[in-house]
Amino acid sequence: MKYLWLGFFVFAIATTLDASKDTNDDIQITCEESNVHIKWKVDRPMTDNPARLFLGSCFPSRFTNESSGAEAEFYYPLGACDFRRMATWKYLVYENKLTYRPLPKPSPPSFSYPVRCVYDRPKGWTPTFQSSSTGVIQGHGELAFHMEILNDDFSGPAESNVFPLGSFVPIWAGVNQQAHQPLLLLLEECVASTTLEMYSDTLTYPLISNKGCLVDSKKSFSKFLPRYHSSSLLLHLQAFKFAVGQEIYIHCKLIAWDPDQLSEEKKACNYNKDAGAWELLDDPFQSSLCQCCESTCQGRGKRDTDSTPQGLVLKSVLGPLTFTEDSLRVAVYSDAIDN
Repeated sequence: MKYLWLGFFVFAIATTLDASKDTNDDIQITCEESNVHIKWKVDRPMTDNPARLFLGSCFPSRFTNESSGAEAEFYYPLGACDFRRMATWKYLVYENKLTYRPLPKPSPPSFSYPVRCVYDRPKGWTPTFQSSSTGVIQGHGELAFHMEILNDDFSGPAESNVFPLGSFVPIWAGVNQQAHQPLLLLLEECVASTTLEMYSDTLTYPLISNKGCLVDSKKSFSKFLPRYHSSSLLLHLQAFKFAVGQEIYIHCKLIAWDPDQLSEEKKACNYNKDAGAWELLDDPFQSSLCQCCESTCQGRGKRDTDSTPQGLVLKSVLGPLTFTEDSLRVAVYSDAIDN
């Protein structure tokens, strides 16, 4: 059996609405299409150690110290330097800070200046699904995976990627197939992190683990919603406190599977707080398959190792999202820009 993989990245390219209007004549900020260019006339006390000048997490691209004065220059993409992206109904806003830190963290900076670039929000822009795939499964035809954040009534894409704590993030995942035999879409694993790429030391927050157990449902009101088709899955994810105010990426492992082959390794399980037990989304009468969510869900020998033709696996990333402390933040932020 051959698998044909096709990965792509979708980026929202905005047009500049209004560059930052600076009140500091020593700092010039130019917001370009996908980059920011900053010239900072540095005060004499800061020139002794230019390595302590920062744009977010980035050092100056260029530093000059002449008799006429010193200047730090920063030229970076908006996706670098820990820029924070906020989405309102009308705009995409990128925020950061220029700082001078004479002492290492956690000592506070002795100088700080806000950097903000505001762009028109492109029509149809939504938080990006960072990966997709097509492949062939024996007896099932060609597959294409999709994942998206929807609005509250699941009728279309979300208008914003900013959610207050405690609110729900409607997430839809689906698989398209060019065949008659149905497939079951499962989320085997999902974790949240603050990075697009995952490394061995990346700090994560587990959402789904142990082969399909929605572990976040045990400590929140997150849950898998009833399916309207076996080839799609709806997840109501409650906004959590992990990395509040930062960009969050949700890394998931999607599986297209045979609906007749549910097992401890291939399942979707919610935790029912009222019953104090795990329940199988697709067939509550088989909820015994979810009992292993409290321990370790393992395969059962040769039957699992021989089942490769029944499923296709894809690792994908959804985001970025931002969870905020203040439920009014998006509306207030939007009004502030309008005015």
